[in-house]
Amino acid sequence: MRDCESARGCACVGRDDRRDFLKHAAALVAGAVAGLGATARSAGALPIAFGRPLEASGNELTYPIPAADGATIDRDNGVIVVRNQGQVFAFNLSCPHENAAVRWKAALGRFECSRHDSQYTPAGVYTSGRATRNMDRFPVKKNGSTLVVDVSRLIQSDQQKAAWDGAAVPA
Repeated sequence: MRDCESARGCACVGRDDRRDFLKHAAALVAGAVAGLGATARSAGALPIAFGRPLEASGNELTYPIPAADGATIDRDNGVIVVRNQGQVFAFNLSCPHENAAVRWKAALGRFECSRHDSQYTPAGVYTSGRATRNMDRFPVKKNGSTLVVDVSRLIQSDQQKAAWDGAAVPA
């Protein structure tokens, strides 16, 4: 029993209950708004790391699959390994427009061509700019917690749509 109930009966019970309710409701709304803001920020905050393959065998390079959404850029081999929304892809580091390097723009949540500003989602889907197709993907297969990338073939979305769509594995 609350102190005010024992001292004054039930006269202040409704007022305290309303006040408590409003405090809790305000805290829940503030938490929900903060959570939405964090989600929007984290969507663009794809962590980027630079790395090298764990193993190279002929035309196959083996990379660790990122533990969470993120990307590993292997500049030496021209490969970007991306884990995004439950899927893992391997992209060519070069923009399909004129082969300039693409880079991650964290504040904007997208890849961009360094030369002509073509823009791509984390899944490599073309959204705007001079390019005329999605980022080129490499064929991939999952081997435990690693991704095996066949760098001997590039898959172009405009010429090999089914293969491009299939060039992903579950995370």
